[in-house]
Parts: sequence; structure tokens; C-alpha cells
Amino acid sequence: MRDNRSYRTSKRQSSRRSPNPYEQYKGRKYKSGNSSFKKALTMMAIIFFIILAGILLFANGGDFVVKHFGADSFIAKFITGISKDNGAKSDFSLPFGPKRQNILLLGVDSNGADSDLWVGTRTDTIILMNIDPRTKTVNAISIPRDSKVYLPNGMGTQKINAAHAIGGINMTIQTIEDTLGVKIDKYIMFHDEGVRAVVKALGGVDIYVEKNMNYDDSSGHLHIHLTKGKHHLTDRDVVEYLRFRHDATGDIGRTKRQQWFLRGLLADLKKPETVVKIPKLVSVVHKYVKTDMTPFEMTQYAKLASHFDMDNIEIAMLPGAPNKHGYTSYWILDPEKTQDVIDRLIYRENADARKEHYSASIMSSVNRKADAQELKKELTDSGISVVCMGTSNSTHSQFIAQSKYVTIDYYAQLKKQVPKVKSKQFVYDPSDYLCAKSDFTVVLAGEN
Repeated sequence: MRDNRSYRTSKRQSSRRSPNPYEQYKGRKYKSGNSSFKKALTMMAIIFFIILAGILLFANGGDFVVKHFGADSFIAKFITGISKDNGAKSDFSLPFGPKRQNILLLGVDSNGADSDLWVGTRTDTIILMNIDPRTKTVNAISIPRDSKVYLPNGMGTQKINAAHAIGGINMTIQTIEDTLGVKIDKYIMFHDEGVRAVVKALGGVDIYVEKNMNYDDSSGHLHIHLTKGKHHLTDRDVVEYLRFRHDATGDIGRTKRQQWFLRGLLADLKKPETVVKIPKLVSVVHKYVKTDMTPFEMTQYAKLASHFDMDNIEIAMLPGAPNKHGYTSYWILDPEKTQDVIDRLIYRENADARKEHYSASIMSSVNRKADAQELKKELTDSGISVVCMGTSNSTHSQFIAQSKYVTIDYYAQLKKQVPKVKSKQFVYDPSDYLCAKSDFTVVLAGEN
């Protein structure tokens, strides 16, 4: 199997060219050298990993499954599909060895038909995950569904979420590979009805709704009425929460809510009481997940997923800007910044050197001004200049890296020096300065 870098080179050398607006900048970059969740990060496909990890982690793997499902059942064979001699190996051993892998996670909508869940459906969520088995780390890039791209086979300019409806999974993969210059190794699709089924099986999910949400669309059978504050959302409520996009942030705001929802869901899935709900969760996976992974590969990925630390997962969204063409809204990708995100999160091209001096911004909710002042003192005592302090209405705390020198390794070291930056979602965003131009921004959220 070719690694990502050789694949990227072969794509450049290929005689077949697509009218892709990003080909030019990718070519320049390649010649110069190397290179956060009814629609959940639907990054909801990653739940597939976590459910399996939960079975293996909390239920003692095959013993639990055999006891509750029978040794000859499909699910028993599915979970215990590892060869018997694998017990002598390390706690996980991926079938492809130590190579990093790109996994495409897709959340697809309903096609209104009762026959095939996967035909004619659009991908309302697109997440590209890069998994490194050696470091047990994962990076995730959210691709806005409205991103304007060229589809292969002469299908012209479309939103990227139309690729699956037009040409299925093959066209979706080819579109993303051509647009971003990456090699996709495996894919997982999760149907949006599966999101509801997972939440129902769990008995609901605790979510903090960051604003009042009110929207009615009788023709689309969509009625959203949620109030700001803490809620234990039912399966129906979750669909409404994840589908809401009728505010100033539009689809970008919904993408962020998917990431926040996923983090809350992962916390619920890790609770010990989840083990008694595993049979229902397994049935959801069986019905609503489609993948090209073998059972053996899936169990190995599940074992690896149990090692993931959410605070060490680096996430980003492809940078760009909204644009409206008539009645059609697009997300226009920024070529240079998009390449920067791809190089960092997929090709893991982080800066080797560190800066002599770092600068920071602090954004805090009204009720966390005192915490912000304490954080400023800790950062200053550590030699970091705090160049700006502002107010944020965010209900989710984040550590936002805006400089290439602020890597996940730098964040790990900073957490030892400045404990107040711990337990923050790590986001890479080279384009959006919330307060002032600085190397990183710490967001201290509160329920205000």
C-alpha cells in the first residue's frame, strides 16, 4: 500500500487532470517538499468505534458477547474475529502495521425511501480522520458539506455533499482525494436514523444548548424548539439540536454543535452503566453502519479507540468563507489555508523548532472573569505574553492553536506549566483570531 506522501506525488504526475480550483496551489506545495459529531462528527460514524471499544473495554470483549448472544451468533463472531494467537500480542495490533491511515467518516441523510438506506443520500457530515497507530493519536478535519468543489466524471461544480447522492461512495472518495490531495484508506458511513437510535438506546444525552433555537418547516417536517441551558435531550431532541442551522453561523455553527455533541456522547458511552445497553447499541451498528472494513479490522480499530484521549485529539475545519450564488449558498475553501490544515493534520508536518516567545489571547464568559485573570497570571509567569483579553459567549472551552508552532506536543508541555489550560478541546484554526493576533487563544466558557 502506498503511503500518503507517495500517493500525493502520483496524483500530481497523473495524466488525468480535473478542473479543480485547488490543483494549482497543491502542485506548488508538492514541488517544494513534504507535507469536534439527525447528523452527528453526524461525525456520528466515530460512535461505531466507541461502541466497539466499549464492548471490548467494559465488557471484557468476547466473553461478554458470547455469554449474552451465543457463541454462534453473528455479533459473537464479529467481536471475537481476532485469531486465537492474537492474545499473545500487544493489546492492539492493527492489520496494516504502523502506517498512518486516513479514515473517511460520513453521516448520510434520509432519501425518503424504505428500500435502500444508502442510495441517493447526501453526506450531511464529512470528517477526515488521520490515525497514527504508533502514537495512538488521531487528528480530525471537518469538511463543511456546502464546500464548493468539482465532481469527477464531468459532473461539474457542486456542493461536496452531493457527490454521494450522484455517484455513491466511490464518487465521494474520488472527489475528496482530488480536492485535497490525500489517499483515503477506509470509510465508514452512519445513517442519520442511527443517531436517533443510539441516543434512544442510551436513554438520552446531557447537552448544554448554547442558545434558544426556534424554527418551523412544515414542508420538511422539521420543528425545532429548544431553550438555552442544560437539557437531557431525547433522541428526538438530539435530531432537532443537530439539524438547527438557522442563525448567523448557519452550517458552520451546526458543524461545531456536532463536535460538542460528540464529546458529550463519548462521555456517556464511557460510563460503566453503559455496559447493560451494549446489546441495543450493537444492533444499531449492525443496521445503520456501512463500511469497507473487515470484522478483524473493525475490532482492531475499536481496541485502538479505547486508547484515545479526547484532550489530545486535534481537530480543525477546512478554512474558507461563505458565498451565495443566487439561492445557493457555498463554502469557498481558502486554498493556502486549506493546504496548511491538510499538511498539519493529515501529513503531520509540524514545526520542529519552537519560538523564543509565545503570545496568547484569553476569551472568557462574564462569570469567569476571575478565572481569566488567574490564567493570565499563570501564562505571564511562564513567559507567555497575554496580548488580549475579551468576552466570549461560548459554552464550550477550547484551546485554539493559531500558529504553526503551537503543536499538540507544545500543548502537552504547556499543561504541565499552566494547569488551567487542561481539559480543553484542541482546535487548529489558522484564520480566525477571536481577540487579537496571537499564537493561541484559550476560551474559558461558562453557562451564561
